[in-house]
Amino acid sequence: MQAKSDLFTPSLAHLAEQAKALAHPARLAILQVLAERGVCICGEIVDELPLAQASVSRHLKALKAAGLIRGEVEGPRSCYCLDPDAVAALRAALAAFFEGLPAPPSEPNCC
Repeated sequence: MQAKSDLFTPSLAHLAEQAKALAHPARLAILQVLAERGVCICGEIVDELPLAQASVSRHLKALKAAGLIRGEVEGPRSCYCLDPDAVAALRAALAAFFEGLPAPPSEPNCC
C-alpha cells in the first residue's frame, strides 16, 4: 500500500517531515540551546529544559531523524550540535515555499 505522503513531490514530503520535527516547543527550545552553545552534551540540554532526561532524548532523536542535528555517543555521554547545512537548507526551503504562495487578498472573502 502506498503512503499518502508518496503522492506529493519529494521536496514537499521532506519539508513536511522537517516541519513535523519542529512542531513541538521542546524541540524548538533544543535548537535554540544548540545554536547558542555550538556543541552540547545531552545532560546540559536537560539542565536547560523543564523536561526529564527521557523526554529530551526522545526529542533529540526526532530532530536527528529529521536531519536537523548531528550527534555522537561518546561512552555514557551523547554530544549533539546543529547541522548547519540542514538548517540553512530548511531556512531556504521554507522561504521558497512561502514566497511561492500567491499573496492573499487584502480583504479575505472567506468565512
